[in-house]
Amino acid sequence: MPPAATLDPRVNKVILEVSRDAFVASPDTSLMVSGHSIPPTSVVRKILSHLPLLQPEDRVMQVGAGSGYLAAVMARLVSQLVVVERNDMIADIARTNLAQIKTDNVQIILGDGEAGAPDFGPFRVIVASCMLVDVADLMHQLADDGVLVVLEGSDPHVPDLVQYRKSADGFQRTKLGVIDFRTDSGDVLIDLGVVDEEAVARARAEARRQKKPLLSIVRSEVNFQDVNVYRAMAKRLGMGFDEAEHLFGLLELDLFRRFSRTFLDHYRLIPVCFRDKRLVVATDNPDTPIDVLERMHPDAGIERVLVTPTDYRRLWSALNISDRSSNLPSPRLEQQYQPLDSEEDSTDRISPYLVAIYEALLLDAVSEDASDIHIERYNDRVRIRLRVDGELHNLDHYQLTPAEIAGVINVIKTRAELDIAERRLPQGGRSRLRAGDITYDLRIQTQPALHGEHAVIRLLPQRGRALKLSELGMTPHLARHYRRLLDNPAGMVLIVGPTGSGKSTTLSAGLQELADDGRRKVITIEDPIEYAIDNIQQSRVRANIGFNFADAMRSFVRQDPDVILVGEIRDGETALETARASQTGHLVLSTLHCNDAVDAVQRLYDLGLHPNSIASELLAVMAQRLAKRICPNCKTEIEPDPEILAELFPEQVPDGFRCYEGKGCNRCAKRGTKGRVAVVEFMQVNDDIRSSISRHPPVGELRWRALDAGLVTMRDSALDLVIEGVIPLSELPRILPAERMAPEARGGRR
Repeated sequence: MPPAATLDPRVNKVILEVSRDAFVASPDTSLMVSGHSIPPTSVVRKILSHLPLLQPEDRVMQVGAGSGYLAAVMARLVSQLVVVERNDMIADIARTNLAQIKTDNVQIILGDGEAGAPDFGPFRVIVASCMLVDVADLMHQLADDGVLVVLEGSDPHVPDLVQYRKSADGFQRTKLGVIDFRTDSGDVLIDLGVVDEEAVARARAEARRQKKPLLSIVRSEVNFQDVNVYRAMAKRLGMGFDEAEHLFGLLELDLFRRFSRTFLDHYRLIPVCFRDKRLVVATDNPDTPIDVLERMHPDAGIERVLVTPTDYRRLWSALNISDRSSNLPSPRLEQQYQPLDSEEDSTDRISPYLVAIYEALLLDAVSEDASDIHIERYNDRVRIRLRVDGELHNLDHYQLTPAEIAGVINVIKTRAELDIAERRLPQGGRSRLRAGDITYDLRIQTQPALHGEHAVIRLLPQRGRALKLSELGMTPHLARHYRRLLDNPAGMVLIVGPTGSGKSTTLSAGLQELADDGRRKVITIEDPIEYAIDNIQQSRVRANIGFNFADAMRSFVRQDPDVILVGEIRDGETALETARASQTGHLVLSTLHCNDAVDAVQRLYDLGLHPNSIASELLAVMAQRLAKRICPNCKTEIEPDPEILAELFPEQVPDGFRCYEGKGCNRCAKRGTKGRVAVVEFMQVNDDIRSSISRHPPVGELRWRALDAGLVTMRDSALDLVIEGVIPLSELPRILPAERMAPEARGGRR
C-alpha cells in the first residue's frame, strides 16, 4: 500500500506565491516546453505530497527543467536545488523565467537526466518530472533514507508516480498512484497568456455551478474569438483544428441524423464524416469527457477537430437547414417572370426552415467580418454575396430557389418590422443580432427589381466602445492634428468622403477620445446611431415625427454641451444651424458627402452658407478613402507595377522605392489583404486659406492655395502607407483619380 499523502502546509502558500503566468513560453518555443513544462497546480500538489517534508537545509535535484515552474515552487522550500536539463534552449528559458521572479538558489546544469549530477550529491530528494528509461544512476545519488520520485508507464500523459526509498537493505519501490498531466482548456489559455489563473479559477467554479463547459464560461468574461488562439489551443491539446469553409464540404447529413440532437447540443459535438474508419467530430469544447466521445463510435475511435464557436454554429445551422429542407415538400419553382404587383401567397408563410437560413446567413457574415450581406435574384438564379474589406464575394454554399429566397426576405422584413405584403416600394428598417459577446445593429433595405425583391443588410457591431485613434491606422502626424482639433473650444471640423469611406468610424474614434477624457459634455444627433458609445449622449433623427438634424441642433445648444456631433450635413438648414452652434461657442463635428477636402468648402457654398461664416468657423477638413491592408502574415516585398509607377512618378522613380503585397494565406482567406485603413487628406484652415474662402474663389484656385498652405494630399498619405508596407501599391488607382496620381504642384501649376 502506498504511504498516505501528507501535504506540507507551506506548499499551498508557495503555490499561491508562484504565478504560472511567469512561466508562459514564447510562441517560438511553446511546443518545445509544452506537456509537463507548466504542470497544473493539482499535479504539483500531488507530487510534493509524496515527498518527505522538505527542510531548508535539504539538497534536492530535479531532472527536466521544463519552463521552470516546478523548480520555482520547490526552490522556495529548500536552500539549494540542482536541475539537470539536456536541451540548452529549454535550460535558457527556465533560467530566464526563474530570474524574472528573483529565484537565485536554483542551479541549472546541462547534461543527461539519467546520469544526474553526481558532483553535487548526495541528495535527500530527487524528482524526475520527465519520463526516464534507466534510473539506476539516480538511485545511487540518494543520501541515506533519501527518496527518488519518478514517472513510469506507457502513457506519458497519464503516467504512474513511483517512489524509490534508499535504506540499509537497498531500495524499496512503491507505486503512489496515477498522475494526470492532461490539461484542460483553462490551463492552456493560462499557458498561452490569454487569461490569468484567478480568472480560470473563478470560471471553473462557475462552470461547476451552472453545469456548463469551462471554455464557454471563460469566453463570457474574456472575448477571444481570434482563430489563432483556437489553433494554438488545439495544438497544445493534441487535437486537430479546422474551419467551417473546409468542413462544409465534408458534412454528411445521414450521420448527423443518427445522433440525438439533445446529446450533441449538450456536449457541443457535431459528427462530420468518417475518415480512415474513425469518426471525425467537430467541437468548440475541447474538454468533452473521453467516455462520452467513445460512446459515439466505440469500434474504431474518434478524431476530434476544434472549431471556433461561430464556426460551430455555422456547421450546426448548415446541417439543421439541410435536414429541414429534405423533410419539406419540394419548393415551387417559378418558371416565368411575375409582375412586381402580383401576390405571391406562398412566400407569405414563414417556416422555421427559412428562419434557420436567415440566421445562418448572419452567422456567415459575422464569421467573415463582413460589413454587408447582399441578397439578389435574377430570374431563377439566386445570388448571395458578402462585402468583406470593401469587396463583394459570393457565398456559394447556399443553393436556394427563388421561392426560398422570397421567403427569407419575408423573414428579414418581419424581423425589421417591415410590411411583408408591400413588394412594389423600397423599405428600410432595423433589427438586432447577438453573436457571442457582441451585439450587431442590422440596417436593412429592401428594393423591388425585375425578378423580385433584393435585400441588403448592413452589420454594425455595438461594443460600447468605438475604435481608438491608434487603431484607425492614421499616421502619428495626422492623429496629433486630429486630437488637437478635438481640444478646440469652438469651430467646425468636417470629415468628408463618399458613402462607405469610414467617415462615421473616424468621427466615432474622436468621440471615444472625448468620452474617455470625460471633462466635456458631448451630444450627438445621428441617422442612424452607428456606434453606441458609453458616456456620450446620443440621439436619433426621427423624420416621421418632425425631428430632424436642424431641429436637434436648435435644441442641443440649450443643453449646455461642449461638443456637438451632427451625423451629416444634408441641407442648407442643417448647415446654417451647424455654423450658428459653432459661433455660440461649441465644437461641432460633422460629415459631408464630397470627393476631397477642398470640395467640402464648395459644398458648403452650395448649401447656402455665407463665405465669411465658412471662413470664420471652419477649423479643418479631413477627406478619406478606405484602402485594403496587406495581411501581415503573408506580406512580401514585390516588384512595383511599372504602369502605376509611371502615373505616380512621371519624371523619375525615387531611389530605393519599395512596395509590398500579401501572397495569400489561411488567415486572410487567400486574398492577401485583411482589414482596411483610412487614407486621409488633411486641410488645416489657416489665415491664408481663411482669406481665400471669404473671397469665394473657383475651386481650382482654392486647391492650389491650400497646397501652398500645407495641404496633406491623399496621394501623400497613400504613398506613406505603401512604403511602410501597410497597403499594396495596386490600391492607389482605386482610391485616387487619375489627375491626382502624379504630384500636384504648388502655386497653381503642374
